[in-house]
Amino acid sequence: MRIPVHMPKLGYDMTEGRIESWLAEVGGEVGRGEPLAEIETDKIVIEMESLATGTLVEIVQPAGEDMIPVGEVIAYLDDGS
Repeated sequence: MRIPVHMPKLGYDMTEGRIESWLAEVGGEVGRGEPLAEIETDKIVIEMESLATGTLVEIVQPAGEDMIPVGEVIAYLDDGS
């Protein structure tokens, strides 16, 4: 099953963020709690952990692009079910 990965809300007043870099590659396995991407906010750059275990099957938002609203889909994982 494809699981959407959303831009997380990493702070109380965060409304958008930028993907600084992807730490996983399409086709790569990701475990729950493992670093998936580095997210830049207006204050810091922080690692975003995967909330599920699966294979990264699609990156919707490439690194270094425009700011992305919190909640927008940035990638998809496949959990194999």
